[in-house]
Formats: sequence, structure tokens, C-alpha cells
Amino acid sequence: MMKTLQVRPQDASANRSDVPELITATAAGMPAEADAPARARAFAEPLIAGETLDTGENTLAHADAVAAVLASLGGSDAMQAASYLVYACEHLNKPRDIIAKAFGESFASLAIETTKLIQVQKRSRAAAPSAQLAADASAQTETVRKMLLAFSRDLRVVLLRLASRLQTLRFYAASKRPMPPAMARETLQVFAPLANRLGIWQLKWEIEDLAFRFLEPDTYRQVAQLLDQKRTERENYVQQLRGQLEAELRAQGIAATVQGRPKHIYSIVRKMRGKALAFHDVLDIRALRVVVPQLRDCYAALSWVHSRFAPIADQFDDYIARPKANGYQSLHTVVTDAAGQPIEIQIRTRAMHEHAEHGVAAHWVYKEAGAKGYSGVSAAGEYDAKIAVLRQLFAWERELAGAAADQGLFEDRIYVLTPEAAVVDLPQGATPVDFAYSVHTDLGHRCRGARVDGVMVPLNTPLSNGQTVEIVAAKEGGPSRDWLNPELGYLASPRARAKARAWFNALAQHETVARGREAVEKLLQREGRTAVKLEDIAGRLGFRSADELFEVVGKDEFSLRNIEALLRPLPSAPAADAVPLKKARSPETLEKGGVLVVGVDSLMTQLAKCCKPAPPDPIRGFVTRGRGVSVHRADCANFREMAVRNGERVIAVEWGARSVEQSAVYPIDVLVEAADRQGLVRDISDLFAKERMNVIGVQTRVTRGAAQMLFTVETGDTARLGKVLALVAEVKGVRAARRR
Repeated sequence: MMKTLQVRPQDASANRSDVPELITATAAGMPAEADAPARARAFAEPLIAGETLDTGENTLAHADAVAAVLASLGGSDAMQAASYLVYACEHLNKPRDIIAKAFGESFASLAIETTKLIQVQKRSRAAAPSAQLAADASAQTETVRKMLLAFSRDLRVVLLRLASRLQTLRFYAASKRPMPPAMARETLQVFAPLANRLGIWQLKWEIEDLAFRFLEPDTYRQVAQLLDQKRTERENYVQQLRGQLEAELRAQGIAATVQGRPKHIYSIVRKMRGKALAFHDVLDIRALRVVVPQLRDCYAALSWVHSRFAPIADQFDDYIARPKANGYQSLHTVVTDAAGQPIEIQIRTRAMHEHAEHGVAAHWVYKEAGAKGYSGVSAAGEYDAKIAVLRQLFAWERELAGAAADQGLFEDRIYVLTPEAAVVDLPQGATPVDFAYSVHTDLGHRCRGARVDGVMVPLNTPLSNGQTVEIVAAKEGGPSRDWLNPELGYLASPRARAKARAWFNALAQHETVARGREAVEKLLQREGRTAVKLEDIAGRLGFRSADELFEVVGKDEFSLRNIEALLRPLPSAPAADAVPLKKARSPETLEKGGVLVVGVDSLMTQLAKCCKPAPPDPIRGFVTRGRGVSVHRADCANFREMAVRNGERVIAVEWGARSVEQSAVYPIDVLVEAADRQGLVRDISDLFAKERMNVIGVQTRVTRGAAQMLFTVETGDTARLGKVLALVAEVKGVRAARRR
């Protein structure tokens, strides 16, 4: 007897907390030989038995029906099991981990991918007003693209969604509830064409008829009544003709099976509207299907039928010689009987019939598809079958693009495949180089050749929908500069172009930094200061790292004389940031140089690098540990923070008389923002020189054409700075200039 853990479905918290025990109980209770669908149902039943879907249908009943549809189409056990696991996902905290533990990773992946697609479709229907869905093809864009990407990861999702939608239609029909127009239109515009593209006629006809029944109930009833009026007479005639035709074909040595072919209401309406026909003018109301063992029997049967009945000349189609895009193959002919009544007859082999009923479903449920596959596409194994189906999906997407040309849908994108049949979404006109960069940046850099569908092609060859692309890559190396030339057509993707450009920018920066490092190291060797740490030098000069210093030196934007001055300060004068102090006795006795610290004898000072004060800035002092007094501008943010934390170390300071008379100079920082152009740094530096302000350092940063430059200039009086900054602001391209 099968053991399962009983959990009240309405208690969501119980569902989640007891799931591990549920897995254990289910696994322990099921016999080892139990099939996957039965185990999945036992797993999901406690979670979903009392739940209902948005449609009002019981969730477990829906899952049972979907599993039955899949079984009728030859769906694998994993697909049937997924019909239950999909709906259990929303009750699990970590659905992938839990399902993988109980059933395996393949089951978990299928359930998760299907769940994601269901959520996408719900959002798409909610976002698109139902009244606009039929007329506005753009409402399908997100749904179709997300479906394609979901299908590419796991093709089994296709059949799961088709089977689920068919069951939803059946539920609405059986319960006599009105289906939401948005869902009915989505069914007719997305799901039915998908089934048609994949050739799954068994689902296509029923989906179309049911969806049309909800969208146009009056028209549906009218056509149904016309069919019903002479149904008995027509069915008796078709049955009599079926037996007669089968017997006569067998007498000719053709082992044929003849069936009456049902005519579907939606196809009748579409034919009436497309050809402006009245109901009695539709020629295939009476229809037969002839199934024979071999290909040669098809044409033998056709020959006999045309000799037995009078064929209508323009009503013959050879879909065996010219299969439909979805792989459908059959002979179609319309003949008239002795009474002049038209009869449509389809002739096909058993294999063609299986494909016509189940489409590619028989080939891509991860099974062998035979040596020749279908529709002329080799499908000798799982990989080839997957490629064939994906190409059918891409062709479907192209059909939608053609139907929605006025809206410009899909025309900007293509889908191509990796050798492992993974889908890569690219812009229209993309090349193998774009493909390589989309797969991985490093693969793009090392790309040297490409095979498209097994054939070597130039790297600037535009790719087409559904092609398989294989990249030939070098072990190391970088992109070619030709790729950035738009006239050569190597890159259509802005993202790929940005990656190639970034590689060259990084290469140029690396060369600049190396050139600057070499110059600085040579200077240190000349000065005999090779023991000095490069990071320390950069920090003392106001750079965040040594590489920043090397970069500006390599660009010739920072003079090596600044490093020399740092390494060997002039002995004849105090350093710019270290001035001797005397105790103040009275204003008349102020020392004639440097900064005066009131009330303290013989202290040293340092001009703070964070705000670089200069006369006549209001200044304040802060007593440091071991380095004397650090002098800041009164409005310095760093000083305010230190004063709040250590107010007892704040000390009053004033400029000495010699400072006020501008006999000394001080470094200050000026921040300039401008549009980048050639010669900008030179023009600003020349202006500072003209105004007798010596530029002792420049740092630049350019981002998307916008330049930010930090000039360090020497001045003895900041009162003149305002005038100079106004002149800098007038330089071509400068947007703002201010003291930092």
C-alpha cells in the first residue's frame, strides 16, 4: 500500500515546512518499480488536491488531464510527471533542490522552466488589454520571445504548455463557463500556430475549434448547424464510399486503410472567409484519408483514384515532393463522384500519418528519430532532433514577424545556435564575431574563424535565423582593429563593439602606465632613492595609487620635477607645508614668515593636503601626534569632523606677516569640468602661466567625452583666484571651474 504524508492543502505553511518529510514518506512508500508519473502524483497530491487554478479548475484534476493528453501524444514519463510537479513548485521554498532530490535534476529543470513560462504568460495577458490583443500584434512580442527562449532550454516545455492549454479549453467547454477573451485570443494567435508549426495536428484542430467557439460563438453555432443538418446523410455516404474505396484499392494490390476525415469548424470558416465562399462551395466537407504502407503505394493509389473518379484540375497538391515547412507530407486531391459531389482525398504512408498526427513530438522527446528524420532534416539522434525542432520554432517566429511587419516586430533580432544547441539571441545583421562575444567576452577576443552549419565563412558574414555557429579561437590574443571599422562589417552588436573597444582602451592604458612607471623608476635611480615606496610617493602627491601617478606621467600631464621637489626639498626655505612657528605676544610682534600658532612656542606646521589653505583663507589648527600642527581652511570638512571628535586638540592660528605680503607661495587645487578635446590641458595651463600661477600637477579623467581635471597651482593670495577661475571658465569647452 502506498504511503503518503497527509497535509492540508489550504495550510500553506504546513505544506512548506513538511515538504522534506513528504519527500521521505513518498519515496519510502512507493515501490521501487513505480513509474515516474505515479510517484510525481503521490508527491504533489497533498499539496494541490484542494487547490484551484485561476480558471476555477481543480489543480490536481487539471494535472491528471494534462498527463493523459501527454500520454496520448507519446510524451515521456518525465513529461507526464512534470504535469504534477509544475503545480507543486509554488508550494515549495526551494523547488529545484527539493524536486531534484526526490526525482532527479532533469525533472526539476523541466518543472522549473515550465513554471517560469507560465508566470511570463500570466504577466503578458495581464499587461495587454483583451480588446487590443487581436489587432495589436505587439501584445504577443514578449510572450513569443520568452516562449522561444524557454523552449530552447528544454523542448519538452512546448508540449507541456500545449497540453495544458488544451485541457483548459476543455474545462471551459465542459463547465459551460465563458473563457476570458484575452486567453482565447492568445490561444488562437499563439498556441494554435505553434501546434501547426510543429505539425501536432491532433492538438491543433481541437485547440482552434474550442478557442474559436469562445471568441465567435454565433458563427461557430451557425456552421455547426449547417454541418449537422445533413450529418447523417453525409456520414452514411462517406462510410459507404470508405468501404468501397478500401476494397477496390486492396483488389489492386495496395494494402490501404481508408478513414473518414473529420472537418473542423474553424478551418471551414477560415476557408470561407479567405476565399469568399459560401458554405456549400467548400469542397472538402466530404473527405477521406488513405493510409498505405510505402511511398510508392501513395502514387499508385493516387493514380487509381484519378482513374476511378473525375479529378478537379486545380485542386491537387503534392506535399510529399514539396513538404510543408513543418514537415507535413501527404498527397491532396479533390475529385467528384458520379453525382458531381466533391470529395477530398488525402493519401499518405503510415509514417507520414504518424507525423501528421503527432508532429515532431514523436521525434524530440529525447528519443531516436531515425536516420532520415523528417522534412528532409537529418534527425539521427537527440541533438539533430533538437536542432530540427528549434529551426521550426525560429521559422514560426519569422512567420509572426512577417505578419507583424507594420509593427516592426522581431525584425531586429535573430536566433542562432551553438554546437550544443543552445540558443543565442542576436541583433539583425550580426556576424560570427558578434556571436563569439555574446557567448563569452574572452571567446570574442580570441575569435579567429567560424563555421556556419559546418562550412567555414568569413568573420564578417551576416548570420541568419536558425544557423549553427562554431567559433575557431586562438589560445590567446586579442581582437583586430579592423573589427571596429564599421565599413568592414565585422560587428553589428553595440555590446560586442564596446567589448572590443574596451580591450584596446585597456591595452593603451597598460602601455601608458608602463611608460610612466619606467620614467619614475629611472628618476629614483638617478636620485639614489630606489628604496622609497612608489605608493608612498603617489600618496604624498595626492594620487590614490601608484598606477594613477604612472598614468599621468606616461601621458606627459605631470612633470617629474614635482617628484624631484618632493624627494629633495630646497634647504634655503621652509617647505611649502612646514613653516616654523613662534609664540604670539602681541599683533606687532608677529613673526615675518609662515603661520603663527597663538600661545605655543617653536611648533612646526603642515598645510593640510585635503583643503590646501593659502592666504588670506580663514584657517584653524589641529595638533597632530608627532607631526606638529596641521593647518586647515576653516570650512574644511575633514577639520570639522576631527574637531567634533577631538575638540581639545584644536588650536587658533593666523597667517604671518610675510604670508600676507605674498612673499611665499602655496599649492591649491582647482577642479575644472569640460568637454574633452585636443589641447584642452595645454590651453588651461597656459592661462594659469599667463596669470603667474605655476602649475605643479595635473590629474585628468575622461568619461564618455566629459573631462574632469584637477590642477594643482601655486599662489600667494587666494583673493586673486576668483578672477583667474572666471578666465578659465571662458576657455573653449570648459563648463565649470572652482577651487576644491
